[in-house]
Amino acid sequence: MVVVTLQRNKCIGCNYCVELAPEQFQMSKKDGKSVLLRSQEKKGFYTLKSPDETIFESCDQAAKACPVHIITVKRV
Repeated sequence: MVVVTLQRNKCIGCNYCVELAPEQFQMSKKDGKSVLLRSQEKKGFYTLKSPDETIFESCDQAAKACPVHIITVKRV
């Protein structure tokens, strides 16, 4: 199981996450911030829990590339 979390309100819209993990992230046309696809929102944190282990690498690269460090990725 892979758990990806995004603090969307702190997003600066740099687009790195979309470039590195386009299956999990896209940019909002409304406000220019990142959207974690198929995620659940709770208190400003958007969380995706996926049994697909293949997304770990691309999401981890996106987390490392994020200049404001608002993406976390872990295996559980």
